Formats: sequence, structure tokens, C-alpha cells
Amino acid sequence: MERGIFRIRPQTAFGGPLRGDTLFGQMAWAIRHRYGESRLAELLSGYTAGKPFLVCSDGFPAGYLPRPMLPLRVFANDPTADHKAIKRRSWLPVTVLDRPLPEWFGACVDADTLQNATTAGLADVHPQSHNRIDRRSNTTGEGFAPFSHNQWWFDTRRGVEMDLYLLWDPERFSREECRAVLEDVGYFGYGRDATTGLGKFLVEELLPWNLPEPDKATSYWTLAPCAPQGLPWDDTRSYYTPFTRFGRHGDTAVLQQPFKNPLLLADSGAVLTPVTWQSTYFTGQGLGGEGSLSWAIPETVHQGYAPVLPLRLPQSHSEVP
Repeated sequence: MERGIFRIRPQTAFGGPLRGDTLFGQMAWAIRHRYGESRLAELLSGYTAGKPFLVCSDGFPAGYLPRPMLPLRVFANDPTADHKAIKRRSWLPVTVLDRPLPEWFGACVDADTLQNATTAGLADVHPQSHNRIDRRSNTTGEGFAPFSHNQWWFDTRRGVEMDLYLLWDPERFSREECRAVLEDVGYFGYGRDATTGLGKFLVEELLPWNLPEPDKATSYWTLAPCAPQGLPWDDTRSYYTPFTRFGRHGDTAVLQQPFKNPLLLADSGAVLTPVTWQSTYFTGQGLGGEGSLSWAIPETVHQGYAPVLPLRLPQSHSEVP
């Protein structure tokens, strides 16, 4: 797999956070529109058998990554420390990845600090009011039933940027194709309410993925939701937060049965320790196919893979400062 970091610049508000599994689904639709359904089917061959052609990360503030989901004792061994303040310092600059893991916390920043960074700001979340419309009368009908959805607003005047960590199989899907498809998603809009103008972004530069890696790595640090079920993990040294994905079909498939079967995933930032270490760029598994995820479109798949970074966990508490 070839890998790179695509830096993007949001142009509008988003209907939700930029998640890797959702982005993969939209890129699959973009491939279908740009290159045809047969090309997409060819690329998805072997997807659920450990042979993905593309793996997408979440979108992160430029130059930062979410702190790994590890016990706080790894970062702060002081029992008098304010653990609430520790939890808020959840963003790690990539410039400190060459330091030992227990030293990372000293460089982590909270959302307020990151919001004031030059181009690596976070989105402000604001509710947007809506109302249901009776399409037969083109009015709200007899019952006025307003509701709200959150929108993620970026400071576009300041030029906020985000990083996407992408992997692709160059023998099946070229770097140029990957960029073109990502640009298509940015042009038409990512995520919920893209048809109303949300989720638009520009693809800027492609940065080399040359982040520092530790010697004698033990674990994988995931950059997107993934499906670790059934894989050989050391349960005593793996840490994650469960994440339930209530997925829906996108694009023209919303005109059919839009709902997919729910999926249980490990959320981004998980630390998964294999029983036997093997160097890899991604972990997890492809989900779906043969009607297991959607009866409306039986060939539907879902990204249960995630790009990973290697970590070296302390072997004992004595290694934790």
C-alpha cells in the first residue's frame, strides 16, 4: 500500500465530523460516477478478504492527532493531578511523535488552545433549526414540528486546514485517481446535508507520510473507526471505546431502502496490541457483502479498516514515569 497525507481546506460548514468510514463510502460513490460501476466492482474485489484498495482516516486538525485512548496513568502518574484537565488535553502535535510515549502528554493541548492555532483550528458546533415539510401541500401541515441538527463550522477566513491519512493500492488505484476522487467529494460535499451546500472542501497539497516510529513497537494506534472483532489481540493491552454506526446509503441509493444494518466498531484512537507483532499500515477488516449489511444493495460494504501508527507500550508500570 502507498500512503500519504492529503491536506484539505474546508469551504463551508459540515453536517458532522469527518469520519474515515463515511469518507470511504463517499469516495466509492465518486469512483462509480467518475469511472463507472464496473471499475468500482473491480476495485472492491477482495475487499472483505483483507485486500482493500483504499483506507481512509478521519479528518484531523492540520499537524495534530487525537491522543491515543490509553489509561491516564501512562501519561500522568500523579494521583493528585486534575484528571478532568488531563482528559481535555486530547490533541497531540505530530512533531512530538519521536519522543517516548509517556512524554507525549506534556505536549498535548486542549480544544481551546488548538482553536487559537494558526491553521489547525477545530470546528465550532452550532444547532441548525429545521422543520418537516409535507411535500403534498408544500407546507408544514397541521402539525408544526421543528427539530435541530448540529453543524460543524470552520473559520474559513483564517484558512483552517485538516489532514487526511489515506492508503491506496497503487497497482489498482493510482495516486492521481485517489486525489481526483477526493476532489470530487470535496466539490459535491461530504456527509449529511451536502445537497444543501454543506461539507465542501478544497484538496491542497499531498504531504509525505514520514512520521517518526518507535523502536520495538508493540501496538497499533488507529486513525479511524475499525472492526477488530475476531482478530488475535492481547486483550490485556488493548484499549478502545465502542462506537455504533447506524449507517445509511448515500447518493442515489437513498431512493431505495436507505438504512443499513448497524455495526459495532472500535472508535478512532484505539490502541490495539496484537499477540504477535507485525508491521502494517492498517488493521481491521472489510464488512458487508452478500446482503449482510444491506438487503437493498446486497454487495454493499463498509470500511472496517483503519490506518494505523505504531506505538510502543510500556511493558510494566516501572516504565511509566
